[in-house]
Formats: sequence, C-alpha cells, structure tokens
Amino acid sequence: MARGNFKVGDEVAITATIRKRVTEDRVSVLIPSYHQPHSIVDTSPNVNSGQKIELIGDVTHIDPDARTVTINLGVPVTVKADSVRLVTSYVPPRRKAPLLDKPT
Repeated sequence: MARGNFKVGDEVAITATIRKRVTEDRVSVLIPSYHQPHSIVDTSPNVNSGQKIELIGDVTHIDPDARTVTINLGVPVTVKADSVRLVTSYVPPRRKAPLLDKPT
C-alpha cells in the first residue's frame, strides 16, 4: 500500500522493535523516529529483545510541512510519515435517510 499518503482517521501500522521486558505484562519498545520511551502491554512469555512487533492505531493529526503523522496508540505518538504503513483507509459513513423531511 502507499506510504506517506494519509488522511485523518486512517488506520495505520508502524513496526517497532522490542527492547526488553519491563514487568511480567509490559514490554519496552523502540519506535522508529519517535525519540521517547514507550511501553506496551504484552503478556506473551516468549518475546525476545530485537524482535519486531507491529503497532496499529488511527491517524489523529498530519503535519505536511514537517512530514509527520500523529497516531493514537493509547497515547499520541508523532513519527515521520515514511515509517508508517497504511492498513485501512477511512471512509465516512453514508447517510441512509435525507437530512430534510419530505414536504407534505
């Protein structure tokens, strides 16, 4: 799918690298172009450092000048648009009934 061509509401994925297990139910991950510590809930017992994991979230903000995308992964995460992959494009709901009533 296309990279860097997103709209607000699109579902996107980013590939993160597992750094280490923090607690028995949380794992520290390294997100490309995001220079803050981040951890996710992962209860599977067989994760290794260096293993790749895909994080999926919705686009909440796009900055075309800086070429960054803000994704909601439980908390807002701003990354470069090149490191994000489109999963599902947002389609607004269709109205079944007309907005105005029929004249009588």
